[in-house]
Amino acid sequence: MQPTDTQNTIDTIITYHNQTKHQPEQYAAGPDFMDWIHQPNPFRTFTGAPRIELPLCADQITTLYTELYQADITPKPLNKNNIATLLELSLGLSAWKQYGNDQWSLRCNPSSGNLHPTEGYVFLPPLTDLPAGVYHYNSHDHALEQRAEIVQMQHADFQQSLPSDCFLLGLSSITWREAWKYGERAFRYCQHDIGHALGAITYAARSLGWDAQILINWSDDDIAQLFGLNHKDSFAQAEKEVPEVVLCIKTQFVPNLQQIDAKLLHNLLKNQQWFGQANILSKKKQFQWDIIDVAVKATEKPQTTEIIWRASLNTPLLPLDCCSATTNTVIRQRRSAQQFDGTGVLNKNAFFRILDSLLPRKSGFPFTVLPQMPAINLVLFVHRVTDMSSGLYILIRQQDILETLQAKMRAEFQWEKPADCPSHLPLYRLVSANARKFARSLSCHQDIAADSAFSLGMIADFSARLEKGAWQYRRLFWEAGLIGQVLYLEAEAAGYRGTGIGCYFDDAMHNTLGLSDLTYQSLYHFTIGKALEDHRLNTLEPYAHLKNHV
Repeated sequence: MQPTDTQNTIDTIITYHNQTKHQPEQYAAGPDFMDWIHQPNPFRTFTGAPRIELPLCADQITTLYTELYQADITPKPLNKNNIATLLELSLGLSAWKQYGNDQWSLRCNPSSGNLHPTEGYVFLPPLTDLPAGVYHYNSHDHALEQRAEIVQMQHADFQQSLPSDCFLLGLSSITWREAWKYGERAFRYCQHDIGHALGAITYAARSLGWDAQILINWSDDDIAQLFGLNHKDSFAQAEKEVPEVVLCIKTQFVPNLQQIDAKLLHNLLKNQQWFGQANILSKKKQFQWDIIDVAVKATEKPQTTEIIWRASLNTPLLPLDCCSATTNTVIRQRRSAQQFDGTGVLNKNAFFRILDSLLPRKSGFPFTVLPQMPAINLVLFVHRVTDMSSGLYILIRQQDILETLQAKMRAEFQWEKPADCPSHLPLYRLVSANARKFARSLSCHQDIAADSAFSLGMIADFSARLEKGAWQYRRLFWEAGLIGQVLYLEAEAAGYRGTGIGCYFDDAMHNTLGLSDLTYQSLYHFTIGKALEDHRLNTLEPYAHLKNHV
């Protein structure tokens, strides 16, 4: 790619970002009404593809949530049961909800509007209980749909193509699922969901003693070719899928996974037959959002050579009090809060623990899945935390950025460490004040941002990251979604509940901080508190119809 092309794509994605900002006087372009008749099917299937039903094994995982950050989790063997467990706890269903005659599914990986644009694929080496090949994960039926088979005569080639005891997991996005409801802003939300899925996969893998790392050097074309996303006959009239990311899932941590050569794996699939026809999710598109296709094209990733960043913080994570739940319990009980009680107070130690879990550490988990230097810092609106002054705070996640932020942000900010704040936790109070109304107004006037114990906005260093290429735009949102997934699970483990907020006023947030140029931009809001449950809703088992699986 020529330098001029690089700058053109950067300018294009900056234009997209600015055009899709919500403003108090005008929201980003979206549909004029909800076309419920043509709501997209939340489940992709490949008709005619051979199917392998997977066992439901997640209940057998005994790893406690508090043990995830320890280094001595015994790795499970790489086999059908454990691959099924990873998929069940990351991309699978967590429950069905019912209200009257209406039912809808919930999944372990959160999604904006519960619309789930993310699809999962696996590339498996020959295993004793699973044939080698490419598979699509059908979350509704907890089954693998075989897209391509790798014949037995090629099995020896795997030794040169993949490290031992590993497989690849790919993610794609169907942008129409989000655009149906959210219009032009949908591309942002698809990237949030990829970040959430990366987090969900990382936690599920860790519960098995496994490691998950993105193959950051691969291009989008590499991913599309490996998982058949560019196979036109398979999709025909069906909605296309955008290749996003490929992960290597390894039974043990290996620091040099980036050496996996996509071309060697492509050779294994040369002249192979692709099975199955993708289903059409929505017969009619009432609205079209061409700017999403422009954003997708601008952020396509070429093959790259990147330096893997590792954090230096070696301080143990603060303890989590009063949590004896297994990892699979915390993962599957995760919900997005719809309403908070407006009175619940969060214990200060739990507050510090939640924030501490968001700092990348030398020990790795969970942020090594995205091995880049952090770009996101968190601006917090603290409402009800024991022995903490209400007000505006900031958590610094970027390394060596404190003085730069102090110079860029408002001169009247206090920059005071809260009392009893752990020395290694870079948390600073900027303003002491009742911030509830302010948090509500910034989050598109949503009460949930004010009725929580605290809410936050994620601001990212755009300028330095986009200089590397417009494709880094996606990674910024992946980091935001990954942080969101950590917040979801930490809130659940602490006995609270969280929810992501995709609707907020971007520039109003920046002006609050005094950040008026493009250097720092908003990516995501989030809020945590005591949830009010809607007892009119019934919760049903996610896979009641599959309980006869062996």
